Amino acid sequence: MRRAEIIVAFVLAVFSVYLMWKSTELPIGWKPGVGPGGGAFPFWLSLGMLITSGAVFVRGVLGITSEAQKTGEFVARAAQRQILIVSVSLAIMIGLIHIVGVYVSVPLFLLFYVRFLGKNSWKVTIPLVVLVPIFTFLFFERTLQIILPKGVTDEFFYIFF
Repeated sequence: MRRAEIIVAFVLAVFSVYLMWKSTELPIGWKPGVGPGGGAFPFWLSLGMLITSGAVFVRGVLGITSEAQKTGEFVARAAQRQILIVSVSLAIMIGLIHIVGVYVSVPLFLLFYVRFLGKNSWKVTIPLVVLVPIFTFLFFERTLQIILPKGVTDEFFYIFF
């Protein structure tokens, strides 16, 4: 299992470097009046993937492993239920995006995930549920001018345009 982890981390690191190189074919800097260049997000996401792949590689080489790997399990039994719950809730959120839009489905997912799965207080949950959609709207629709799906809530956003 450890050898597979090291090999996969190495392959992902090489792929990350390739993606970073390819993304520089487009501008990766900020274009005044337009926003980030077409290669900016692929470049920075690839850099993040390179860093995390490097961390996994180093952990594998040093022999720092998770409990699941020590027991020989691919995924620890305790984590399997949570993975299933998160996967189903993400699928529901993605399905709801086309019906009620991003700005309703994402807060509903956050409410479920942070409050009920994460067992965080309402003092943590409510600001996240309110501020994440606001930040998402300002970042994508105002800054990047990328229109996100709004579903049946589309008419409520006319006042912002």
